[in-house]
Amino acid sequence: MTEPMADLHDRGRETFAGLVEGGAQRLDALFATVPALGELAVGTVYGHLHERPALDARTREAATLAAIVAAGMVGPPLSVHLRTGLASGLSPAEVCEVVVQTAAFAGFPRAVSAADQLNRLFEGHGLPIPPPPSPREVVLAYLAEPEAVEAEVAEVLAEFPRTEVQATGPDRVLVTCFGDEPAPGAVLHCSVTGAEVASVMVFRPR
Repeated sequence: MTEPMADLHDRGRETFAGLVEGGAQRLDALFATVPALGELAVGTVYGHLHERPALDARTREAATLAAIVAAGMVGPPLSVHLRTGLASGLSPAEVCEVVVQTAAFAGFPRAVSAADQLNRLFEGHGLPIPPPPSPREVVLAYLAEPEAVEAEVAEVLAEFPRTEVQATGPDRVLVTCFGDEPAPGAVLHCSVTGAEVASVMVFRPR
């Protein structure tokens, strides 16, 4: 009969392998000397926590990165969770913003150490330094210039001026638009490329 932790480890290993290229081999190398630690860590983090439904993968990875920076862990944990954070839909700019946010609560020395390590990690992954703005930043700037938006989008914003802006991936943002009613009057699905809004789809309730 399969032990519960062994089963969690197998599920976690499979999850990690789906997020990171060559992930299974990377785990084997990292925990070669202490495989029992690998079983415990991978089973807990990627077999159990990763599947909990209360947080989406992006939010969970952002929280994990904040905890890693706060604890001063700039070695393998930061490297691993940069990879899984990006694979879970965080943009490079959002990863950097987590470091900025953590500095105010965990102290600047730990945040600066993390930033120094991110320089090397970004370079190793071929990511631009500094990264382009986060998708949410790009969309907020787009919405702040009414003359720059398409006519249909301008009409929606004029009719429903209160907005909630939420990134859902490294290149997409949902803008929920409200008028006087508690229910939204429209939703904008924005696709972002670099520092530009590439396209906007407008959805209205029937």
